Amino acid sequence: MTAAAVLAALTLFVSACATGGTGTRDEGPAHAEAVAGTGASPSDAPSAMASPRLDRDTAVDILKSDPKVSDAVKRDLKPCGADQYPVDLFYGSLTGGTADDVVINVVTCADLVGVGSYVYREVDGSYQNVFQAEEPPVYADIDRGDLVVTKQVYEKGDPVSSPSGESVITYRWTSGKFAAVYRMRSDYSNVGGGDASPVPDS
Repeated sequence: MTAAAVLAALTLFVSACATGGTGTRDEGPAHAEAVAGTGASPSDAPSAMASPRLDRDTAVDILKSDPKVSDAVKRDLKPCGADQYPVDLFYGSLTGGTADDVVINVVTCADLVGVGSYVYREVDGSYQNVFQAEEPPVYADIDRGDLVVTKQVYEKGDPVSSPSGESVITYRWTSGKFAAVYRMRSDYSNVGGGDASPVPDS
């Protein structure tokens, strides 16, 4: 009995340590990497800050009313099937505010390609756009208080279904804005892994 209890506790400890992200996710249409089983799952652990959670309809309203969001992305903000908007929501402390920030990813209904990623900071009950990336395919997540943006890389002649690699950029909130602090490029044909490099101070 004692050995079984120790083994169960050890299993829970190891699985908890294996989770890298610190943001919480409102489940939506998973992006292509998650469907393929290659993406990391964000942590389900609650954030340290309490703040109201947006539903997808409210998140879509924020995007549609934001003049910074491109018309092309707004055109993709249509329900997929039974009133399920193609957005994923993540929450976490990115900007050091009094409430959690929200990361919104917009994906296509047909093939789950990320077409836009945004970070909104709550200030006095309203949401301010403090980051956006609209060069598809793109997807943003939260990892240990940093914003991590993944972009597929295409070389000349690559079909849409087969990018040459991916670029992962880590952003940190510094002096009132997000600054890139780390980049990693992985070539899918390179079995030895990608090249990682810190971003020099500008």
